[in-house]
Order: sequence, then structure tokens, then C-alpha cells
Amino acid sequence: MYLVHTPWWLKSLYPSLMWQVETNKKEIYITFDDGPHKTITPFVIDTLKAFNAKATFFCIGKNVIENIEIFERIISEGHSIGNHTHNHLNGFKTPTDAYIENIKEAEKYINSNLFRPPYGRIKRAQINKLQAINPAIKIVMWSVLSGDFDTNITDEQCLQNITRSYKNGSIIVFHDSEKAWQRLQYALPETLEHFSKEGYQFKALSKK
Repeated sequence: MYLVHTPWWLKSLYPSLMWQVETNKKEIYITFDDGPHKTITPFVIDTLKAFNAKATFFCIGKNVIENIEIFERIISEGHSIGNHTHNHLNGFKTPTDAYIENIKEAEKYINSNLFRPPYGRIKRAQINKLQAINPAIKIVMWSVLSGDFDTNITDEQCLQNITRSYKNGSIIVFHDSEKAWQRLQYALPETLEHFSKEGYQFKALSKK
């Protein structure tokens, strides 16, 4: 089970986390988790380029090592990068010190103040420690979850998860991963087309 649209009460429980961008402008913030991937991430970059769109990639440290040229291409084409731990750890299942060390390992390859916890699962103790270590850190969650990782939904349902409820400054989550590929390859270009027709611009999150 997962929530496609983040409810207000969940945001209120964790007010120090970033759930959306506060703006009155027609801007959307598309993000990608779990890459870089040797074939899927280049597809994502090429698709974004076709729509003059910028996005944010929350990368896994070990995947950066394995696909360093693609990682460098993400940066060179003007997208933002963020830390997604070194080994895609579930914060609920990982002791706080081990979790922090894994993030630090990824930091050797990912220079950014943006961090997104895998699965969106992070303990309060982990939040507090990260913020104490780096007061500038932005722990980024989301307002819309595409569900592209869900093998039980159709390509069209994935798209509808995004287009049925959004507002200015929404942060949308996709995954540049093999599990998400079937739905991503359909929903990403359709999402970009939809918002383009609505007059939206696609922005990357600031990593500063």
C-alpha cells in the first residue's frame, strides 16, 4: 500500500521535510529515484530534453560508481542531483548510525544538500542527526507518487496518478529503474506533454 497523493496530516507530522515547493507560478518539479541506470536514465534525459525540462535525480551511490558517465551527463545537462543512500537502505529497518554512514558513503560521489530516503522511510532520530550534521540539508519527500514501481497498475493508471491531482510546486516521483520501466516509458512523455499543454515549466530542485 502507498499513498499517491501525500495528505496534509502526514506533512504536518514532519514539517521540517520538503513535500512541495511553495510557489504561485505554474511550475512542476519532477524527480527520479534509484538511478543512474545504463539504459533507462539516458532515455529519461533524452525525453526531458525534448520538452526543455529540468528535473532532479536522487541517485544511489553504488549506481553512480557503476554508471559514472551517465551521472556526469545528468549534471552537464543542467539537472539537479540528490543523495538516495549508497545501497538503497530502508531507514525503518536500519540502525541510525549505520544509516548515516551509508549516506556519507554516497556523499563521496554525490555532491548535494538534497537527500531523499529510499521508500520515503526515515526515523525521527535519523532526520535529527542528518540535520544536526548538515543544517543546510533538504530532506525531500513528495506530493505526488506516480506508482511507476507498482507492477499491478497499468501504464495509463500510472499517468492518471499524476494528472488527477496536482498544483503549482508539486514534487512528482518517478523511478529510473528496471522495475518501473514498463510504466515510466509511457507515463513520462505523456506527463511532460500534459503539463506543457497546461502551460507549466519543469524545474529542478536547488541543491544548495
